[in-house]
Amino acid sequence: MVDVKLHDIGEGMTEGEVIHLFVKVGDQVKVDQPLVEVQTDKVTAELPSPAEGTVKDILVNRGDVIEVGSTMVIIDNGQEENSQSQKTEKELSNDQSWKATEKKVNFSMERFDSKGPKRILAAPHTRKLARMLNVNLEDIKGTGRIGRITDEDVERFANSKTNQESALDRTDQEVPVLASGYEDIPFTGRRKAIAAKMTQSLFTIPHVTHFDEADITNLLELKATLKKLDEKQQKGYNVSLAAFFIKAIAIALGDFPIFNAKLDEEKQIIRMEKAVHIGLATDTEEGLIVPVIKHVDDKSILAIHREMKELIQKARDNKLRHDDITGSTFTISNVGPLGSTGATPIINYPEVGLMAFHKTKKMPVVNDQDEIVIRSMMNLSMTFDHRVADGGKAVAFTNRIIEQLENPEIMLVNLK
Repeated sequence: MVDVKLHDIGEGMTEGEVIHLFVKVGDQVKVDQPLVEVQTDKVTAELPSPAEGTVKDILVNRGDVIEVGSTMVIIDNGQEENSQSQKTEKELSNDQSWKATEKKVNFSMERFDSKGPKRILAAPHTRKLARMLNVNLEDIKGTGRIGRITDEDVERFANSKTNQESALDRTDQEVPVLASGYEDIPFTGRRKAIAAKMTQSLFTIPHVTHFDEADITNLLELKATLKKLDEKQQKGYNVSLAAFFIKAIAIALGDFPIFNAKLDEEKQIIRMEKAVHIGLATDTEEGLIVPVIKHVDDKSILAIHREMKELIQKARDNKLRHDDITGSTFTISNVGPLGSTGATPIINYPEVGLMAFHKTKKMPVVNDQDEIVIRSMMNLSMTFDHRVADGGKAVAFTNRIIEQLENPEIMLVNLK
């Protein structure tokens, strides 16, 4: 027999939610065939079979939240049928230990049956099903492994209970149940992980946010020119504004490396990262997630655009790999398309800074000739860790980014 357990598929994950079962009891499986799909706080992954054989038992249900190390599926690979003489001394010892444990469990359950509350073996999903069907699990005899109560046991008992009640002549009238004025949703998975990380960041880092604005009229004109060229030549020149934002930040981080750093309080050091890896705060149906573009300082704006689009799509399709969401040194949040005019973002711990780009709108502006002209003005906010950097540095860093956005030709001459 082979126990398929949930292993760590993320950065120190402790639990995952079962969102799909690809097999059922009795199915024949091959090595690397997907068995279970699990969603953690950051990624969704298919867990493959480590052996060829028959699915002997499935110990989880869709919707269960299970801890790392929990057994999900048991596969019969034929090795259990070997004779005792062929087993090693260690295997025999393990078998005897398991039988002793099983005997203790059965004895313990019998003792609880006669002297006190019964120990109920049932998955969280099965317990929820029992509550929905108004079934007391103590009245059910489980048919699963070592007496575990399964969904089928609950449904079978509920059906028999309903049939018995319908056969009785009941004179009492049922009291109507009023609908409640609220709905409960699970605080689990990615939502729970986001909450934990935001709390850690906010209660660890003294946040300060600097607000400013940038005239991106020239940048919008450059984007429009590239779009026209792309329509003629079909070369993919129609890049998003966010790609320019990311490149401007990468160049500015080269001049202000203190914002491309991480504070290690235990070792009492500020680690200055040499490479620039930009995290993209991305809104998905499952919650916020931050895919990462690696080595932005060495990439063109066009390459950044293409990789950014690919990562965002993977995030929304729940197809991000572990490498796609780790290693960021600075994070951006492009919330302008959503209509945001300002915010105080929470830093992506343990980074030092996060910049948010907000809504762009046309406004009357007085130029250097004291003339009133219409320009496209964008708000932005720079949140930084005040333990590592001071306000003056944050303003200078922000001004360097604004300079490039207002004069995009500066970015072009800085390309490697």
